[in-house]
Amino acid sequence: MHETPINTILGFSPLWLATSILILTYAVIISERFNRAIVALLGAAVVIGTGVLTQDQAIQGIDFNTIGLLTGMMILVGITKECGIFQFLAIKAAKAAKGSPWGILVMLSIVTAVLSAFLDNVTTVLLVAPVTLLIADELKINPYPLLFAEINASNTGGTATLIGDPPNIMIGSATSLTFNDFVIHLTPVAIVAFSATLIPLWFIYGKTMSATPEARARIMAFNEYEAIRDVGLMKRCLMVFSLVIIGFVFAHPFHIEPATIALGGAALLLLLVTFSLDNEQAGHKVHALFGQVEWITIFFFCGLFIIVTGVEHTGLLQSVADWTLSLTEGNFTVTALAILWVSAILSAIVDNIPFVATMIPMVKGMLPVFLQSGIPLEQAETLWWALALGACLGGNGTLVGASANLIVAGIAERNGVQFRFLPFLKVAFPLMILQVLISTLYIWMRYL
Repeated sequence: MHETPINTILGFSPLWLATSILILTYAVIISERFNRAIVALLGAAVVIGTGVLTQDQAIQGIDFNTIGLLTGMMILVGITKECGIFQFLAIKAAKAAKGSPWGILVMLSIVTAVLSAFLDNVTTVLLVAPVTLLIADELKINPYPLLFAEINASNTGGTATLIGDPPNIMIGSATSLTFNDFVIHLTPVAIVAFSATLIPLWFIYGKTMSATPEARARIMAFNEYEAIRDVGLMKRCLMVFSLVIIGFVFAHPFHIEPATIALGGAALLLLLVTFSLDNEQAGHKVHALFGQVEWITIFFFCGLFIIVTGVEHTGLLQSVADWTLSLTEGNFTVTALAILWVSAILSAIVDNIPFVATMIPMVKGMLPVFLQSGIPLEQAETLWWALALGACLGGNGTLVGASANLIVAGIAERNGVQFRFLPFLKVAFPLMILQVLISTLYIWMRYL
């Protein structure tokens, strides 16, 4: 049931006004002409200013669980990366592969995928990519295959958990799905999709990768322990991260939301790193650490939530959901697989965050129809898993499909390694299709 919007400016139809704002916002974001946070905030201001929403309705539309979870995890990662543990893991992985180029590609991909399951994808590649370039330089090999594999691993690994990718965070916050639910339902298929991708990568890149014995010896001579810059900080970070993960796993029965756990962990770690400082020093330290938060992303989410809430209040998303159900003739299997494939294809073309923000109310509108038709709740939740898999894995399809892709490309090009849209597309899109086919089979066999 949608609330009746207040009178809009000049008497325009609330539905057409909200829809026009949404489409225009999407178009400007896709053009990448302006910063996306600015565009989203301006769009939100227009939604309120034209009367589609009141300010109170707009504030209620912001999902503060998503905002809090993102902010808390960004602070935790910002502090943790100062100790050097992520660089330690990358060097350790390279040495575990005995300096073999293909082995290093596999090991760094595994490290990237695992880190991306618990950290922001962008942060993960920012930490791993520079070490990858260093290792490739020592081996005298082209770093492109390594970086390409890490892009794929970051998006695939992020699919596996509630906190691994923003679309999952948004879905988890909008539903009653828990951290454990995401692990149970998405981690198995993410592992299979990741592993399957390595097979074509071997034929595309692995067969031609080689390094001299001298180059491999240089890798084995690296001392990974020199990457650890602060052992005391590392211990405190690992302790707090462990507590946060335990909280995610066990807090649901106590009705404690993930945002509370993440922000609580961030506050605890901030206390531990500033405990021995005086007030002035602590103030400077906290100010610097708050600067680690990607405020562009946070404010982008705030603006986007308001814009989507405006469209939802007009009833458009419910109408689109009803229309989709009429196209699929209420067939649950067709609907679930359609959500998976449409999400994957569109997420390869546009940013998956605004896409998922728009899809969540639509899927919510579909669920009661299937529940009333006798489909059990657990099976009906398949629609959420289809949306998560499509949106997260779709980011692997093109160079603009996910923020992590562009970050790696930027780091690479600053170091003389070219990432071009079409060459990337020729390899990445078929691999994405492979992963979505695996997801289709998984959903079909397990839920339908």
